[in-house]
Amino acid sequence: MFELLTEKFSSVIDKLRRAKKIDEKTLDEALKDIRTALLEADVNVDVVKQFIADVKQKVLGQELIKGLSAGETVIKLIYDETIKILGGEEPPTLAKPDKPPAIIMLVGLQGTGKTTTAGKLAKYLKSKGYRVGVASTDVRRPAAAKQLCTLAQSINVPCYVDETETDALKLTEKVIEDAKKQGFSYIILDTAGRLHIDQELMEELKKIKEKVKPAEVLYVADAMQGQDAITTAEEFHKAVGLTGVILTKLDGDAKGGIALSVRKVLGVPIKFIGTGEKIENLEPFYPDRIAQRILGLGDIQSLIEKMQAAIDEDKAKQMAEKVLNAEFTLEDLREQIRMIRSLGPMEQILKMIPGVGSKIKDLKVDEKKFIKIEAIINSMTPEERMKPHIINGSRKRRIAKGSGTTILDVNQVLKQYEEMKKMMKKMKKMSKGGGLPFRLPF
Repeated sequence: MFELLTEKFSSVIDKLRRAKKIDEKTLDEALKDIRTALLEADVNVDVVKQFIADVKQKVLGQELIKGLSAGETVIKLIYDETIKILGGEEPPTLAKPDKPPAIIMLVGLQGTGKTTTAGKLAKYLKSKGYRVGVASTDVRRPAAAKQLCTLAQSINVPCYVDETETDALKLTEKVIEDAKKQGFSYIILDTAGRLHIDQELMEELKKIKEKVKPAEVLYVADAMQGQDAITTAEEFHKAVGLTGVILTKLDGDAKGGIALSVRKVLGVPIKFIGTGEKIENLEPFYPDRIAQRILGLGDIQSLIEKMQAAIDEDKAKQMAEKVLNAEFTLEDLREQIRMIRSLGPMEQILKMIPGVGSKIKDLKVDEKKFIKIEAIINSMTPEERMKPHIINGSRKRRIAKGSGTTILDVNQVLKQYEEMKKMMKKMKKMSKGGGLPFRLPF
């Protein structure tokens, strides 16, 4: 996510940090690099011009911020302006269901991930304790309705369709009326899409909006389409009046420029971003966190939230105590691997750590290695996991055969484990002496 922007911005940030003073020449060079980065990322040209002008104006009239160097002061102003064009300090929120159900109407073209997003949004709202239902108003593509119901079934959310109805407005009336009787907090309406904008589609959406009076009309945009998606969104906004945008496919090769263009061009906020194919891969859009990622400053808040959601707090405390007391077994190593894997792809996790993200753009973490290590430990007996020193040649052959690996693989796991144990013993000695042999990056 935002790899190109992060790489370019991080280079500028590093130069500014090293600068003892910021004169107009140094500033112009930095802003030139930022302008190039934004344009290469497919940010709207007018947005880029305004961003550069605003930063320059603020820097030239700004005194040093207390406690910051000249370079750090400029970085702070760039960060503030980045938050501004992303939408401001406060994260956008969905309309609250004061008079349930609140209807969320999803609109957009075919192929942007609209139906999948309906399922993801239902999953997200359900995780927040809301009663959610989903409904399809697509009378032309029965497959879309079936896909929506399959997704809904996977997360145990009711799905409302009527394959016998061929009129979109009548279908909408039926499914909404049926859903309203169930006492939902939210109903997510997956409307029909097209391969391109046409008048018939827009008229249909206008009538549906007038009929159901949705609390939210969210445009689902494919981040891979860049400024083309913004142009299309403008047409939808003129026709039906959008209240927000959901960006999909930001985990792919998207340049990310659309994220910095939406608020300025459309005047509506980005409310969610899709960060993967799994149904749980939908995140609220936090402008400050995205700004931190773009500038290569990490995103420690999101990392902490991921850890809190995925890792049992009591287990984490027990694990920490074992590490500090050098009582770490292979059973604990297996548990630690499971915790790490539950957080999601390692590349994404590492990029959230301040000072790391911009340095690992080409890093590929082989997730299969984690699976192999876990398989090897699973093939051991409970006694072997607690007392690895008893694992002799014949035991290694059995473990390798049971895990579908080689004796060399088993030896590597045991060696890595022993190295971890040595490191933990050093940590224990250091903690007694008053300090640990490393510094946390935050």
